[in-house]
Amino acid sequence: MPIKIKDSLPAQAILEEENIFVMTELRAMHQDIRPLNVLILNLMPNKEVTETQLLRKLSNSPLQCNVELLQTASYTPKHVDASHLDSFYTTFDQVKDRKFDGMIITGAPLDYVKFEDVAYWDEVCSIMDWAETHVHCTFYLCWACFAGLYYHYGLERYDREEKLSGVYAHRVLKPTSPLFRGFDDVFYAPHSRAMGIAREKILAVPELELMAESDEAGVTIVKTVDSRKFFVGCHPEYDANTLADEYFRDYNKGMNPKIPVHYFPDDDPTKKPIVNWRSTGQLLYTNWLNYYVYQATPYDVEAIGNKN
Repeated sequence: MPIKIKDSLPAQAILEEENIFVMTELRAMHQDIRPLNVLILNLMPNKEVTETQLLRKLSNSPLQCNVELLQTASYTPKHVDASHLDSFYTTFDQVKDRKFDGMIITGAPLDYVKFEDVAYWDEVCSIMDWAETHVHCTFYLCWACFAGLYYHYGLERYDREEKLSGVYAHRVLKPTSPLFRGFDDVFYAPHSRAMGIAREKILAVPELELMAESDEAGVTIVKTVDSRKFFVGCHPEYDANTLADEYFRDYNKGMNPKIPVHYFPDDDPTKKPIVNWRSTGQLLYTNWLNYYVYQATPYDVEAIGNKN
C-alpha cells in the first residue's frame, strides 16, 4: 500500500525514482475504495492445495478481496471430492454475465499435450475470450501462461526433452515496473514444467513486454503493454515441500525422475529444502493485486473491459 505525504514534498521525487509507491494528499482525497472481485479458474487436479497457495498470497494484503473459485464444466476432475466442488466452486455459465477486477488461471499437468487436444480447451478459450471484456486484469500461471500466449498471439511453445523442475535464478529486466517493487535484481522461483517459449517470439510481438528471464529456465514473466494480461511461467506461490511432493510421487511410481535442481541441500532428497522464494511470491502477487488490479480497475464495476 502507498504512503500518503504532503503535496510537493521533495522526498516524493526521490521515492518515486526508487520505485516506491507514494500517494499525495490530493489523490488520497479523491480515491474511491470498494472490495475487489477476483476469480480463480483452478485447473489443477489437487484443487485444495492450489487454492490454499493462491489464497495465502492474495490474503497477505490490506486490500479486501471477494475471491470466487471456478471449475470447468466440460471436464470433471478425478482427484477432488465432488462435494468440495459443489460447495465451493462455480461454473462459467454462472459467472459469464458478471465482471471481475482480476482473474487467475492456474497451471495444469498437461506437458506434451497439444493445446487443442486438452479435454477442456474450447471452454478455456471461451473463458480467455470472455476475460477481454469482463475482467480488468488476468494472471496466466504456468500452463495457462503458454496457453494464453498461444491463444491470444499465436505463439507456439516448445517442449523440453526433460521436465524443468527446481528453483532457478531470474533477472529483473524492467526494474522500474511496479510489478517488481521490493524485488532484488535477481530473484528465485520454482518451476515445474516441460514447455517453454523462445524469447525472440515474445520480443517480436509489439503488444508484449519481456519482464523477467532465467539463464536456465528461459522466459519467465511477460506482460502486455497495457498491463491487462500477465503471463507467469514460474510458481512463486509454491509451498516449501511442493517440488518434493512431486518428486517423491513420481519416484514412487517408478518414473525415475531427476532430482529438482537447486532445491534439496547437496541434492540430497532426504534433506529438508530451504525456501528462498517466499518473499518473491508474496511481492509478485501483492504487487499485481495492488498496482494492476486495485489501482487500475474502474470503480464502476460495469465499466470493466470497456475500450473507451
